[in-house]
Amino acid sequence: MARSPCCFPAPSCATRKPSVRCGCDGSKGLQRPDRKTVAGAALTAVMVAATASVPGYCKVAGTISPALNFQISLPEAWNGKLYYQGGGGYNGAISPPSTPALSQGYAVAASDSGHQDNALSANFALTDTFAAQLFGSLSVPTVMSTATETLATAYGTLPAKSYFEGCSNGGREALMAVQRSPNLFDGVIARAPAYNWVGFMGAFNRNSSVLAAPGGAFTAAKTALLSKHVRDACDGLDGVADGVVSNQAACTPALVNVAALRCAGGTDAGDSCLSDAQLDVVASWTTEATFTGSATFRNAGWNLTGNEDDPGAWRTWVSGDGNVTAALQFLFQDTTVKNYLARDRTVNSLAYTPWDQNQNALYAMAALNDATNTDIRPFINSGGKLILWHGGNDSALSAKSTVEYYGNMRGSVGAAAADASTRFYVAPGVNHCSGGPGADSSDLLTALDRWVTKSEAPSTLVAEKRDPDGTVALSRPLCQYPQYPRYTGPANDAAASKSAANYTCSS
Repeated sequence: MARSPCCFPAPSCATRKPSVRCGCDGSKGLQRPDRKTVAGAALTAVMVAATASVPGYCKVAGTISPALNFQISLPEAWNGKLYYQGGGGYNGAISPPSTPALSQGYAVAASDSGHQDNALSANFALTDTFAAQLFGSLSVPTVMSTATETLATAYGTLPAKSYFEGCSNGGREALMAVQRSPNLFDGVIARAPAYNWVGFMGAFNRNSSVLAAPGGAFTAAKTALLSKHVRDACDGLDGVADGVVSNQAACTPALVNVAALRCAGGTDAGDSCLSDAQLDVVASWTTEATFTGSATFRNAGWNLTGNEDDPGAWRTWVSGDGNVTAALQFLFQDTTVKNYLARDRTVNSLAYTPWDQNQNALYAMAALNDATNTDIRPFINSGGKLILWHGGNDSALSAKSTVEYYGNMRGSVGAAAADASTRFYVAPGVNHCSGGPGADSSDLLTALDRWVTKSEAPSTLVAEKRDPDGTVALSRPLCQYPQYPRYTGPANDAAASKSAANYTCSS
């Protein structure tokens, strides 16, 4: 049965009608700041009015000393469950509460992970050891303690189930919770997880270095040339030429043959070919990067997908349309080198070579941020369920690396345990977390909840891509890895090719 927070903070909820009262003066909104200390955190509460897309909720905000800011959104009709949403990048701010979760009646918790800055800055790591620990792994369990007590105060009971969902760094936080706090959540959704922080940042540095080398820059035209070459080779391998390469496993380097794009003599000759320096960029992109130290100090490399030219793919994350210092991979590795490795903000990150020169710094960063432990049996044995998801056209974090983690995890826990407690989905044509030409929206939360509460294990799901007005532009089956959606509908039928009903999951 759905429950509502009565007066929050509440002297006597039993006397209140089932509607949100953020202020005990009975107002919908605060005439004065109502405060209560819960789990050591001073809280303030204010009512947020319902909109066309979001139900009304009580926004509870607080700070856990010294500087861990959090927010808990209490819906008017609570479903009895808690949803913790992860951050992104280097965090530093609290994201708005998840609209789907609030709409389904979840209380939604989130934090800035203990520092205040933009998501591209790791400045906190150089000057604040505790903030670095909070970002690494401590903020989620710390906020959870306050969140559960807040729900008990507001609704009169603890949450029946607690779930975590995050993408990118939020996906790393998800796996960190699975690995280091295995009893904290009943279910976890880790999307595009940045779990191997050392490996990804090292690969970002390598990619940026070859792009910055003489002749290595990729303009939008060069990126479009490469993308079309891949699509021409691989788009039809999934049964339909729709602009998305869904059968990624069949799109082998030999089939793509990027060398065919080489300019005569290897010297740049314009937008119709790639120079040797630009082919070096492609090689950096597609091959694994390994670094001295732990076996986990590596990145598996990225696939060539044929959608590198999407505005949210290479052009944003990798090439900067010819200006590598504007690309997000450069910016993330730059702040990482300066604040974690060299510990000097004046250093030129691309001149910091070799990248793995400071082993102590690498191990320290890994201890804080890497969620590479594949033995998740404590989480599984506690009854936890894990859904992994990755966009196939992710130019930020490699889908191949998540494939690698999933395979290693199955080896660690055993195939039977993995099949009983984990699922992994790859969404073809989808960029980092969302966007791209593929179907990027799927209700993983409902699938997870049914798995946890009703023992209905998810199989093939449905993914959709919507237009800005909310209209479904296309749908696809969201297949369990290693399957992919293969078109089985009528030939030369554009409308049919946009419907999930005309696809089947194939290996």
